[in-house]
Amino acid sequence: MIVFLLVTLALIVSLFFNTLGAVSLYRFPDVYTRLHGATKCTTFGTIFIVAAVLVYSIGRMGGEPRFRVLFVHSIFALMVLLITNATGAHALARASHRSGLLPVGAVVDRLEERRNGGEAL
Repeated sequence: MIVFLLVTLALIVSLFFNTLGAVSLYRFPDVYTRLHGATKCTTFGTIFIVAAVLVYSIGRMGGEPRFRVLFVHSIFALMVLLITNATGAHALARASHRSGLLPVGAVVDRLEERRNGGEAL
């Protein structure tokens, strides 16, 4: 019973954050804020999906060995997600900036200052 409640709670939290990530793609003004909102929210939401899978597999581990495999694969997938999501978002933001797409409403663009020889903090 407790496993069912924990899995349900983790899935509800993940649904909330993944929905926020989808809304950020629609509502934010430029590519940088959209990238930030989508990657942060979906990473956090996916962490809770993996947490639900881990709790479920721990709850069922005594019965069959396939749940141990599910546990190990879920941990590996989470590690890969944490690395690739941040790296991919950084690569997209850097490519956007290098192509000349400037942030909307930014007060200071420190990367552009460095490129032009200006002083940055």
